[in-house]
Amino acid sequence: MRTVLIILFLLIVGTAIFGFYIRAEDYSTGELCIGASIAVLFFVWMPLFIYHRWRKRNFKDYMLTKENLDKMRNHNKEKDL
Repeated sequence: MRTVLIILFLLIVGTAIFGFYIRAEDYSTGELCIGASIAVLFFVWMPLFIYHRWRKRNFKDYMLTKENLDKMRNHNKEKDL
């Protein structure tokens, strides 16, 4: 998954750079390349990246439940000692 994210990111950046380069000669094609790369970055790459970073995590560890609040209080009390 990591290599897919890196390759996709490099393709997106390359397309954006190409769009800025070609925009001086052909404005509409340059804008299309820039817009497509930004859309792919936010609608494809970003969700894949978020999924990759959070797939092995337990969401209950990050929720404010009574047990987690007690753990935080105990941790702070131990830290103060």
